[in-house]
Amino acid sequence: MVKARIAPVDPAHERRRAKRHDIDLDAQVREMGAEGHEARLLNISDHGFMAEVTEGDYEVGARIWLLLPDGNRASALIKWTSGVNLGAEFAEPVDAKSIALD
Repeated sequence: MVKARIAPVDPAHERRRAKRHDIDLDAQVREMGAEGHEARLLNISDHGFMAEVTEGDYEVGARIWLLLPDGNRASALIKWTSGVNLGAEFAEPVDAKSIALD
């Protein structure tokens, strides 16, 4: 059985606004006001990311922090989940290319 939740998409909103960079980076995901969990960043763009998070139960619509190994962090909104993977949209764009190249 596949466990997945997907947020409704506004048809007027362009779904892919920026190039996605494949990445394999250890990070942490933390819901606002909660304990963080280890995550593996799988891809990233200026506007969002996909990560594998094997602990925790993250819901579509939840506000989270993405915490990077270099100490940088970014606020994001979970847009979808599927099993241990989640996709989130950043509250403010990031420089994904510099993260992917580090």
